[in-house]
Amino acid sequence: MKKLVLLGGGYGNMRVLLRLLPNNLSQDTEIILIDRAPFHSLKTEFYALAAGTSTDKEVRVAFPEHERLKKIYGEVVRIDREEKAVFLEDGQEIRYDDLIVGLGCEDKYHGVPGAEEYTHSIQTIAKSRITFEKLCSLPPGSVVAIVGAGLSGIELASELRESRADLQIKLFDRSHRILRDFPEKLSDYIKSWFEKHDVEVIAQSNITRVEEGRLHNHDQVIEVDEIVWTAGVQPVKIVREMEAEKDKFGRPIINEFFHLPDDEHIFVIGDCASSELPPTAQLAEEQAERVVKVLRSRWTNGKNPEALSPIKLKGFMGSLGKKQGFVHLADTTVTGRIARLMKSGLLWMYKRQNEN
Repeated sequence: MKKLVLLGGGYGNMRVLLRLLPNNLSQDTEIILIDRAPFHSLKTEFYALAAGTSTDKEVRVAFPEHERLKKIYGEVVRIDREEKAVFLEDGQEIRYDDLIVGLGCEDKYHGVPGAEEYTHSIQTIAKSRITFEKLCSLPPGSVVAIVGAGLSGIELASELRESRADLQIKLFDRSHRILRDFPEKLSDYIKSWFEKHDVEVIAQSNITRVEEGRLHNHDQVIEVDEIVWTAGVQPVKIVREMEAEKDKFGRPIINEFFHLPDDEHIFVIGDCASSELPPTAQLAEEQAERVVKVLRSRWTNGKNPEALSPIKLKGFMGSLGKKQGFVHLADTTVTGRIARLMKSGLLWMYKRQNEN
């Protein structure tokens, strides 16, 4: 039986499973899912886990069950293209006929000395648990620095404020305004929320060094108690080291069918894959939809489809605590309670869709 191996149980490969199971999988093919955890983690909600406003169980979804789905739990350490095999840390060797690499990303520290050693992360569920323990055990009046005011930084800062009203929170933004590439109305709304809830936004910051309990911003030294890094991502190490042509960000370059140009049996999706679009869960799912179309076309006709529709991202949603939020869809911005309800509703639908 042929083997379709999925590396990583993130948003992209969960969409692959949803589309292929139970009735769209070729009869001569089995799926092998490899992940370090026995569940799908809702990475877009890790900020709430780290802040202590959501439980571990709330940011997990069980993988589906199927007689031709085999799940292997472990750490991938090497992809051997010549042997068409994946090697795990415990010595297991898994052969594949087709491989979908969806291993996600990790923090990018931009060469800042001390950043990796002295900051916390929300990139994995395990690291988010550690961040939660550190932040929520702080004594009243402690100072928490969040480096990076993208969507993750914004949501973490607001959720932590709701969880711990007694903390001093400093959010460092490299730009002159929050979410500078989006309408000023949206930036002003988020800025106003932070001002109202006593979150200090330090604009045009440039973190040049991190030490234990200290941040160097330009030539200023700022004393803090804990630091969370949300200032950029890069593909995980195994993907950066993978034998493939890469873009300037270390992501494997893929063709219009989402596989390596020189290997039609290795697909790359999500944060791992080179793309002009921003790395989001939505992008990973859209890429996965198209990979499934390619696979099904090959299984049916023995060749790729003639063409795939271009990916057009719908927009994004963000929360400011549990009661307020913001949505930007097709040049339309919605803020406030309605936006937060929209995000909560989308999360509910996603969990229900993948749990059934």
